[in-house]
Amino acid sequence: MMADFQLPYGQQYLSINIPAGLKFGLIKPTDTPGVRNPIKAVKDALEHPLGGFIFSKFASAQSVAIAVNDKTRPVPHHQLLPPLLEKLEAIGVENHKIKLLIATGTHKPMLEAEFIKVLPKEILDKYTVISHDCDDEANLVDLGKTSRGTPIRINRIFYESDLRIVVGDIEPHHFMGFSGGGKSAAIGLAGRETVTKNHAMLVDPNATVGKYEENPMRQDVEEIGQRIKVSLALNAILNSEKEIVYALAGDPLQVMLTGIPLTRKISETDIDGLYDLIIASPGGYPKDINLYQSQKALTHAALAVRDGGAVILVAECIEGIGSAPLEEFIKNISSTADVYDSFILEGFRVGPHKAFQIALQADRIHIFMVSTLPPETIARYFITPATTIDEAVNQALKMIPHQPRLALMPKAINTIPVINSG
Repeated sequence: MMADFQLPYGQQYLSINIPAGLKFGLIKPTDTPGVRNPIKAVKDALEHPLGGFIFSKFASAQSVAIAVNDKTRPVPHHQLLPPLLEKLEAIGVENHKIKLLIATGTHKPMLEAEFIKVLPKEILDKYTVISHDCDDEANLVDLGKTSRGTPIRINRIFYESDLRIVVGDIEPHHFMGFSGGGKSAAIGLAGRETVTKNHAMLVDPNATVGKYEENPMRQDVEEIGQRIKVSLALNAILNSEKEIVYALAGDPLQVMLTGIPLTRKISETDIDGLYDLIIASPGGYPKDINLYQSQKALTHAALAVRDGGAVILVAECIEGIGSAPLEEFIKNISSTADVYDSFILEGFRVGPHKAFQIALQADRIHIFMVSTLPPETIARYFITPATTIDEAVNQALKMIPHQPRLALMPKAINTIPVINSG
């Protein structure tokens, strides 16, 4: 037996024991060192913004709104925000004119006591911070529809500010193609109706990880971002250790067009064919904070698994499922066929869409899960629960009659496996 490899699990690691004689591959992002001085890298990006953005034009701004990511995203706000706030101060924008809006999308609004999880205390002490609520109708402004028919309902505080900024990171996204750019506001500060209509496009075959120009969901987001007039994007590109490798600032679209090739260099990894079994971790906390987030790792791992193969998802899920609508939906579901029938009958809804995505994979491959979630809860999502990775491996191997091709994906959400056709 061997036990010299570990997978991220919450804020710790779990050891893996691979049975003797089994070879295994490692599918992970390219090892890329972070910059030596991340604060300087952010300052340099702000001094040389892309797309012609000019800070001095906003010196007389009476209101500035900055969208920041919630606790489910590992964005290094402690490195991105101080240089940005210093820059705003340098052009004459006073602190009381700035509001930071936590972009929760359709996630549960964060409590004030939780703000410290995403923002440094020195920022909380100096600036107004508000958590977005997608169901707060009084704080949503209606801006019509996109060309794809998505209603644009956006946070009023953000839209009515003189300067509108998004702060986040660019990384692979399992159906949006890539996160980053205007998405932090276009989705993160949107009303539930906006997110629901946009996410309903996930059934499109081009709504998948790594696709941008042809991805209808992502292009819908770009249109929303332009309609709500996002002025500036400050984005980081991180390595697998959550360190800043690149910092980009400027016009949101130009930030995306510049950042995506850089992100591909880190996240895309060639594989020489499909595997029988992949053991995958989302990448630890906060990427495995709940099942809602951890499902993304399943999607990425499944890209490298043959029909009839298996994925073992190793995800702590310390905050449970992460979506009340998803939990309510699954109560009335007994099979993957029920999921598809309910989608046709009820129409797309955010939350239940995760059951749809899991069902698609469960009909093609075997799924096992090691988690703190109760076994009976895991089983409701068409996933076989396992107490340990060893137990899951042994169960999976019984379903694979030949010498298996096995691989580990320790940072699955940050990894795009690409089959090498050469």
